[in-house]
Amino acid sequence: MKAKDLEVDAYDNLITTQCENIFALFQPVAVDLRLIISSLMINNQLERCGDIAVNISQRVKKTNGFHSLIIESGILEMGQKARLMLKNSIDSFIQNNNELASEVILDDDEVDKLNKQCFNYLISKMQADNSLIEPCTHLIVLTRHIERLADHATNIAESLVFYVEARIIAHQKKHPKPPEE
Repeated sequence: MKAKDLEVDAYDNLITTQCENIFALFQPVAVDLRLIISSLMINNQLERCGDIAVNISQRVKKTNGFHSLIIESGILEMGQKARLMLKNSIDSFIQNNNELASEVILDDDEVDKLNKQCFNYLISKMQADNSLIEPCTHLIVLTRHIERLADHATNIAESLVFYVEARIIAHQKKHPKPPEE
C-alpha cells in the first residue's frame, strides 16, 4: 500500500507541474482557467485520499479478528458509501455531470450520520466490555478516516460545480442556488 501511495504522490507532483506550465505558457481564461484550477484542487484531494487509504489499511490490520464487531457496527456500509461517493465524484468530473456531483454532495450527510451511529455503537461496546477498548478505538479511528474520505469526495464534487457552473459552493451545505444579484 505504501508503494502505491508513493506513486500517487509522484502523480500529484507531475500534475501540479503540468498545470503550472499551462498557466505560465498559455495564460488560460474563463472555462479553461476553471478547468486548470479544478484539476489542481481535485489532484490535491486525490492525493489526500491516497494517504487516507494507507491509514485505513493500517487500521484494518489492527482489527483483524473482530469481524463480527465490524459488521455489527455498520462500518462496512459506511465504507461502501464513501467508496461510491469517491467513484461518483471522479465520474462527475470526467463526465462533466453536475447531477452526479450534486448526489455526492448530498450523500455526505448520510456518511456523517453513519459515522455517528458507528461511534455510538463502539462506545457502548467499550463500556460493556473492557476487552474491546483497543479494537473499538482502532475502529473509531477507522470510521474517522472513512468519513474524511467522503469529505474529500464531496470536495471533488464541489470542484466540478465550480468548473461547470463557475460557482463556488465549498463550505455550503447541500447544493444551494447562487445568490440573487
